[in-house]
Amino acid sequence: MPDVKMPDVTQLWVYLSATPLLWLFATLAAFALADRLSASFKRHPAANPVLVATIILALLLEVTRTPYTTYFAGAQFVHFMLGPATVALAVPLAKEWRRVKRLAIPITVALLAGSLTAILSAIGIAALLGAPHTVLASLAPKSVTTPIAMGISSIIGGLPSLTATFVVITGILTAIIAGPVFKLIRMKDHAASGFATGLTGHGIGTARAFQDGHIAGTFSGLALALNGVLTSILAPLVMKLWP
Repeated sequence: MPDVKMPDVTQLWVYLSATPLLWLFATLAAFALADRLSASFKRHPAANPVLVATIILALLLEVTRTPYTTYFAGAQFVHFMLGPATVALAVPLAKEWRRVKRLAIPITVALLAGSLTAILSAIGIAALLGAPHTVLASLAPKSVTTPIAMGISSIIGGLPSLTATFVVITGILTAIIAGPVFKLIRMKDHAASGFATGLTGHGIGTARAFQDGHIAGTFSGLALALNGVLTSILAPLVMKLWP
């Protein structure tokens, strides 16, 4: 029987399936597809690329019965890039530093109010619903970026893996509802809306804020960084004082 030459696409699939690169490729492909779908729906909040990509990957993992540990072994490079991406937010911030200094007092007040509200509202509602202390501790840092949130959670008695889930859910919900809420209250100041988005939705919210412009994205990145620092101080204090 003569040898049949495999198509290039098939050869690529065979190669990828035998290496961790498969899931890195799947992650990038899922997001690229999700971003195109979002654009086709004119960036409708419900068509958030992160949400759509997450659903695509979850279905793919379920259909192929692939454990999360196997997936993460290949996709961890994307996770690693969260650090450099967060640091890179300092570039637009430096360009707007004069404006930031001019708004120092409003920023400080908003930061304190927003950070405390994010912590107290989450653990307060969960406590009323009968959640155990471990869940409360896991919820407390939900509004900061994942690496910081997981570190805080482990210190105050939470479950870092559960916290990571809460962080992603919070970011996705923020990205979905931020636009409609700002439209409803007629918020036209991009600095204020961006800061609120980053304060609540960390990195995912910041990505959404940059869709509204440079100013919104810059102030969202500022809120992301400041809230990470403040929450690392407030969350342990609140959980220590919580009855």
